[in-house]
Amino acid sequence: MQQQDAHEFLNYLLNTIADLLKAQMPESSEDTNTWIHDIFQGVLVNETKCLSCETVRSKQEDFLDLSVDIEQNSSITHCLKMFSGSETLSSEYKYYCEQCCSKQEATKRLRIKKLPTILALHLKRFKFMEQLHRHTKLSHRVVFPWELKLFNTSDDASDPDRMYDLIGVVIHCGTGPNRGHYISVIKSHGYWLLLDDDYVEVRSARCTVFVY
Repeated sequence: MQQQDAHEFLNYLLNTIADLLKAQMPESSEDTNTWIHDIFQGVLVNETKCLSCETVRSKQEDFLDLSVDIEQNSSITHCLKMFSGSETLSSEYKYYCEQCCSKQEATKRLRIKKLPTILALHLKRFKFMEQLHRHTKLSHRVVFPWELKLFNTSDDASDPDRMYDLIGVVIHCGTGPNRGHYISVIKSHGYWLLLDDDYVEVRSARCTVFVY
């Protein structure tokens, strides 16, 4: 059996539950959102600005989790900053501007328009290395806070000052994407529980969590 990572399993689980719930809805129902969407779904806005006429085009897309790139000795805040950083489209990657009717240099960025009730963040630790011709694991240290406020929101975002409390971490222990073991650390009634298969260890209210 091929090993699937925790992120793939999360997506499979949420989408499968949502599909099963939708199948039980009346065919006449206009609202196809389920409690999965109510809890986990947010909305991203992809903004592209033509540097010639300064026209901004926006495209929305739903998400159930955010996958962010990581760097050595960084933080969740830095990862989110990179995720929503402005990218310049130039040379062969120029943007076709409908206003200018031609390809122009442009800037592109992502913003969060609708914040989910529960925010699921995926740190992209498995990266394909061209020189090795395979995926390898990035064992970078990434600092994450007990409380998080998303700063990369759009101007028309609802509840942009919402604070998120850390309630759980899924940790991969191992040297590569095709081997290793997953454990979880979750918050319950003021305590942190370390879950490793059938082994459960109770930690103090604010334990140190190591991400491998």
